[in-house]
Amino acid sequence: MKVPADFGVDDTELTEVVVRSDLHSAKQPEGQIINEMLRQGYDADAAFGLKLALEEAMTNAVKHGNCNDPNKTIVVRYFVGPQRVVVMVRDEGCGFCPDVLPDPTTDDNLERPNGRGIMLMQSYMTRVCFNEAGNEVWMLKQRQEASP
Repeated sequence: MKVPADFGVDDTELTEVVVRSDLHSAKQPEGQIINEMLRQGYDADAAFGLKLALEEAMTNAVKHGNCNDPNKTIVVRYFVGPQRVVVMVRDEGCGFCPDVLPDPTTDDNLERPNGRGIMLMQSYMTRVCFNEAGNEVWMLKQRQEASP
């Protein structure tokens, strides 16, 4: 899948990082992206939100997509610009259908550990979308203008 058209970035502008599918290696792209955000002048809240969303995406890729197989890889493609941050995470799994995930906020699901990661990604990002297979997530964070 290419960058969603409404994300405002061209594929040629993306930096690609490939990491081993383990939770330690999954931290590498996070540091690069957050450091670039800070260099671009994003505030701590924006960096925190992206960090949390990316941690969730990477954890899902390691645990659910690649089934904790360290022989598999995770591809991260990203762009950090003055008005937006775009991040893509793709694993080697067969994917899933995000539309059938149970709502983690209903009474029946409050104590279940699954489903909250995607809800957090959607809460902190401007937009989140998945490829048709469900093994690739695209996240957009638009820069918020400072209030007077």
